[in-house]
Amino acid sequence: MVGDHLVEEIRARADVVELIGEYVSLKRSGKSYRGPCPLHGGDGANFSVDPDRQIFKCFVCGEAGDVFGFLMKHLGMTFPEVVRLVGARVGIEVPDREERREDPYAPLRSALAFAAEWYEAQLAGPLGASAREYLERRGLTSEDATQFGIGFAPDDWRALRTAALATGIEERVLLELGLLATSERAEESYDRFRGRLIFAIRDLRDRPIAFGARILDARSDAPKYLNSPESPVFHKGEELYGLNWARHSIRREERAAIVEGFTDVIALHRAGLPFAVAGLGTSFTRDQAQRLARYTKRAYLLYDSDGPGLRATFRTGDILLSAGVHPLVVTLPEGEDPDSLIRSGGPEKMHALFDDAVDLLERKLQILRREGYLDRIEGKRRAVDGLMSTLRAASDPALRDLYLDQTVKELGVLRETLVHDIASAPRPGTVARPVSRPTRGVPEVGGSMARGERNLVLLLVRDPELVRRAIRLGLEPKHFGDSNAREVFEAISMAADGGEELDDWSSLSADAKAFVEQLLETSEEVGEPVAVFEAFARRLRYGGHHDRRGAIDQEMELAEYDHQRRLLQEKQEVTAELRQAGDSASFIPGRGSRRPGSDRQRST
Repeated sequence: MVGDHLVEEIRARADVVELIGEYVSLKRSGKSYRGPCPLHGGDGANFSVDPDRQIFKCFVCGEAGDVFGFLMKHLGMTFPEVVRLVGARVGIEVPDREERREDPYAPLRSALAFAAEWYEAQLAGPLGASAREYLERRGLTSEDATQFGIGFAPDDWRALRTAALATGIEERVLLELGLLATSERAEESYDRFRGRLIFAIRDLRDRPIAFGARILDARSDAPKYLNSPESPVFHKGEELYGLNWARHSIRREERAAIVEGFTDVIALHRAGLPFAVAGLGTSFTRDQAQRLARYTKRAYLLYDSDGPGLRATFRTGDILLSAGVHPLVVTLPEGEDPDSLIRSGGPEKMHALFDDAVDLLERKLQILRREGYLDRIEGKRRAVDGLMSTLRAASDPALRDLYLDQTVKELGVLRETLVHDIASAPRPGTVARPVSRPTRGVPEVGGSMARGERNLVLLLVRDPELVRRAIRLGLEPKHFGDSNAREVFEAISMAADGGEELDDWSSLSADAKAFVEQLLETSEEVGEPVAVFEAFARRLRYGGHHDRRGAIDQEMELAEYDHQRRLLQEKQEVTAELRQAGDSASFIPGRGSRRPGSDRQRST
């Protein structure tokens, strides 16, 4: 079996015109390409390939599908074979499996499929009358419920459990999927979703992988919404509700709509906007953004217009930007969501709001103008902070450049200042400082600065004389990021200034004292302690220089010519200071490296 995610990535990268064009003589005709159909041997130009939708269709024999379907029909290959073939063409390696392995999660999938069918049957049966009435009030018919996989869980403690066990499904499977729950007050497990409307969450192969459930009794003090917990087949931070229905429309329309709830997705699909998806009860994630980016580079955000909704809008927008997706904000009327707005104003109202959508940065500026931030100096300073996350998140160079120009125009801030601030902080999903090679003789150092500080202080408490070396190197308490390490170093330094060695730690805070006690008790051995100490001390002392060099490189990507010249001069000065300090590729002596100062690599 080839994973769904891999198949979708290969399909997204494939050029359907190029691949099918190797077997058909295609000529451009408007937005599509036409030629004779190789599947039924026709002569006329009845075979059409649509590059936007990535599909083919013959208007004579009726054959249609995507690039995989064409190659399977024309070459007689199996689906895994054509996936590997197309994958090789687009540079994606598909693991070769000689034997088809059984799905290790087959029992889970069977239980989920049973539950989905059972919930749908309950909605259609006599116990589902109240749920059907609720759906009718929301404008949903029984046909809609069937189309979108809506079901109902009766207000019964063990109805699903009894039905599932009777078919041979094991209780442990139901518990693992979160369909059942346990309690200290109950002898037996019970149905998690009781008295709730059920929405099946499906993967791209349209298989149920989880459920979302909405309480129907408005008087209940139970949570309004419940979602299935994580399971081996469901990772909520990666999935998007409705993507199984929406993905083709998203690719065809070249846009997606992101909403907050299940009914909002369904309402938009019914209103002729079938490219809507929703998160699953958690904040929007980078994995979800990257998944969406496979289908489109433009997304509309339709969150609530209140304070929490705006914060969610801006956070999601920044995540989309970092994934290369351009976010636009649809401003909903106060107190409305897509479902309620479509029911009260009709689909036309929602279509009009899409037409009025604005870019994420422009939406932020609209709010800043409305709240008066751009009318005073202090307000503009705060406005810069409010816009900075979006400026940093933009991964598309052209869009980021437009954002910079717009911010300069609106706030009157020098472009150089903005560029410097952008480069001074890591982009979303990155770390502030590069990982260094591990240190020989010091266990578990890895690339962590906190671990480096810990080992430096370990050597200090064992040999307080080393503090004089640290002082000669210019190391100060401010160079420590860890508060406990900083406090201990400051105490040892003060004692050294008075010509004493610190052996009484009682004046330290409780956390710092516990930190020292832990270090004194460890039996770790450090080879070449003086060299290792100097390496860590230099690393801390000049770590800011390395960070600044990296920030300068980022700034130069955004800076204009005169600014670039000044940055280059600064980089040369920083580099010179590092060389004078005996900098090398890494301050940390390790396997295959020399001691600090013995190998001065040139850098620019």
